Amino acid sequence: MCRALAYLGEPVLLDNLLFQPDSALVRQSYMPKMLHMLNLAGFGLRAWDPASADPGRPYSYYSQSLPVFDRNLQNLAQKIRPACVLAHVRGVAYSSRVEISLQNVHPFHFAGVPLVMAHNGDLARFAEMKPLLAPHVRPEYAAQIHGTTDSEWIYALLLSQLATPESSSNEEELFTAIEATLDILREARARLGISSSSSVNLFVANGRQLAAVRYCFDFGCYRTEDPAKVHEANLTFLSLWYTLGRDYALHEGEWRMTGGAEHADSIIVASEPLTRDTSAWVELPEYGALFAEIREGRPRVAVRLLE
Repeated sequence: MCRALAYLGEPVLLDNLLFQPDSALVRQSYMPKMLHMLNLAGFGLRAWDPASADPGRPYSYYSQSLPVFDRNLQNLAQKIRPACVLAHVRGVAYSSRVEISLQNVHPFHFAGVPLVMAHNGDLARFAEMKPLLAPHVRPEYAAQIHGTTDSEWIYALLLSQLATPESSSNEEELFTAIEATLDILREARARLGISSSSSVNLFVANGRQLAAVRYCFDFGCYRTEDPAKVHEANLTFLSLWYTLGRDYALHEGEWRMTGGAEHADSIIVASEPLTRDTSAWVELPEYGALFAEIREGRPRVAVRLLE
């Protein structure tokens, strides 16, 4: 499955998130520590830089090439210092049926909305679910689905549950939309009799806020298929971690933030910790959801459990 990270806070060199740390996101594409598979199906990011022209419009970078060999990405990462980032390396099942294309690279971002989303997981029997999901997707977002992934449909569903997707949502509005999206997926699975585990870890951001969800439908259930053929993403509850602090950089030979949560000005959320020392990282609980935004120079973080 995929690996993702989100950052919100004081501007940070993109290189410090993607390439330099012990378990930087690009390193996770070929050497993840909490997942025994490669993530070689593409890389994408959206990054908001307050010092750039039109700061509300994020940098956009998408590629099907392996990010570890992507010199264009390396050059970009060494130059920009965004205050918010959502980046993703895509992993897929080893199958000739999987479509590798730019249209399927995360994060997804439709025209006219600030919210961007990436997904780590896999919806069982997704092709059968689409006709049941379509009535819940607004026409303006259905028209922008260009890829073949379950992830892009989840994004379209999420936007369709927001009252005003063209503007920023507060914590309660976003959590309500996330829960409504999961309810729609759960109902479609029930109507089709799908009981196989399906992971839905979500990462969303809009330049000023971020949210993350650690979720799995029917975890541990494989009644509809041979357990030996179950995708690894559904054999263990996919990981999701976060850390708070300030001045994320190399300190005394260790990549970390300083100051602790009580003096934090930034937050990192990731599929797995970016650093060798994980003592400052907190694992989001199973069926947990996190929301963060910067208020008076500090990240305000809310964590709750979903049904």
